[in-house]
Amino acid sequence: MMERSEQVRPLAPASDRPNSSDDEAGTTVTKNRRRRWLRCCTCVGAALLIQAVVVVILIFTVFKVKDPVIGLNGVTVDRLELTNGTTTPRPGTNMSLTADVSVKNPNYASFRYQNTTTALFYRGTTIGEARGPGGRSRARRTMRMNITVDVITDRVMGQPELGSDISSGLLTLSSYTEVGGKVKLLMIKKHVRVRMNCSMTINITSRAIQEQKCKRKVKL
Repeated sequence: MMERSEQVRPLAPASDRPNSSDDEAGTTVTKNRRRRWLRCCTCVGAALLIQAVVVVILIFTVFKVKDPVIGLNGVTVDRLELTNGTTTPRPGTNMSLTADVSVKNPNYASFRYQNTTTALFYRGTTIGEARGPGGRSRARRTMRMNITVDVITDRVMGQPELGSDISSGLLTLSSYTEVGGKVKLLMIKKHVRVRMNCSMTINITSRAIQEQKCKRKVKL
């Protein structure tokens, strides 16, 4: 019996041979991974979009920057020297007034304002001026300050209508107050300048304010 010069290699087991079912399984796994990745990206994108929409809505509603409100709560006559037995201010003396000014901040962020300027007028002539210090009005709070104005009575005495006003016992004055500052809310910064004009009638005898009217104007 003759020996073979070459050995016959055994056939590979059937289980080690690649088939079409293995290719399909690999493709299915790849597709599932891709779907999960797309779902994850979609969820993240939707969450970011919702957050952006919420922020925009809050900025234009709850967090909308509103104009501060300046108010003149009252004026007190601290010093008024009169000629004996009359209602005429004594020449060479000054009349002192204290104005109670408030700055209301309706925003959800603080309002930082600069020096407050208040001027007093009689018959269109400036008879006194004062400056109040700057400060900060906290969120949704009202800041109040007292501003003292020294009135130069000599300028009042120089008005030809003073005699008739003194005879009536009433002195009509007007005031101008200006406050400038800024409100910073999130990424929004808004500069505001509030101006207020007031007219008041002072009872010379009682040194009290009988009537007062104010109008304000906001300049952005």
